[in-house]
Amino acid sequence: MIMHILIALAAGAASALMFASIISGALVSIILFYLAPLPLMVAAMGWSPLYAAIGGISAATALGLLFGMPYLGAFVLTVGLPAWWLGHLAMLGRPGDVTSPDAATPPAVEWYPPGRLLVWIAGFATLTTMAALLTLGGDAETITAALRRGLSRMMNIRGATPEAPTGGESQGMMDALVTIAPAAAAIAAIMTLTLNLWLAGRITLTSGRLKRTWPDLTSAALPPMTLVALCVALGLSFVGGLLGIVAQIASATLLMAFALTGLATLHAITRGRANRALWLGSVYVFVGIFGWPVIGLIVLGLADAMFDFRRRIPLPPVPIT
Repeated sequence: MIMHILIALAAGAASALMFASIISGALVSIILFYLAPLPLMVAAMGWSPLYAAIGGISAATALGLLFGMPYLGAFVLTVGLPAWWLGHLAMLGRPGDVTSPDAATPPAVEWYPPGRLLVWIAGFATLTTMAALLTLGGDAETITAALRRGLSRMMNIRGATPEAPTGGESQGMMDALVTIAPAAAAIAAIMTLTLNLWLAGRITLTSGRLKRTWPDLTSAALPPMTLVALCVALGLSFVGGLLGIVAQIASATLLMAFALTGLATLHAITRGRANRALWLGSVYVFVGIFGWPVIGLIVLGLADAMFDFRRRIPLPPVPIT
């Protein structure tokens, strides 16, 4: 018990240091900042969500004492709460149907579906992004003005002068950047949370402490109502104001969730095919370099949600991990 508490405190200390490293302004601190949930997720999946909660509380308390209450609140909302809850859900299981006639054989465990985990990740990404924007102001006009000032300073540091009267083209570019900035932040949040959860699972599996089977990620599918929620969010994106900003952020996170299920679909339908590694490698490279090919994954994810390609196309068995 004492050893487990020490592990929880160590995970909290590591997470707090990674979170606070952003103060240094170094380039590597950005990577550490985005990986801050990882130690707490490993603690939740390898030991217990209780120890992740202990580590998160200790980390938030230390940050609050050293840097003030804003850092405590930011850590709890963006790191501690998502790491604890996602780690808890990843290890959540219930007895499934008994498929063996042998009464001595324990029933298979039905683990929390990866697709539902994606919905929770999208929700946390929306929540944290909107909370960050609300620190800039309480209405859409104030938030937009603050984003414009921040982007202008960033461009000035790089040698541009967007505040000078350089014509409608520069003004239009600034307006576009201000419009897409919240959605871009939400996309970064959902991708980093997903990466952290996957890394935590692999680390725990490698260490031998993962008490569940590794999920078949190629079968990840979002709940049917997610498509309805996306349609509602897209519709509300055009109403303007603070509600419009919230809807844009939610739309971005849900679209990225469908992109991830599209990637899962691509992995599933190419399993056992010739040149599979070449196809998948090309997709990863093009998405990583150019970004815009992710639209194809979104389309594939949406199409699979509507037509269920993975059930209609005969697929080879899943290899044992």
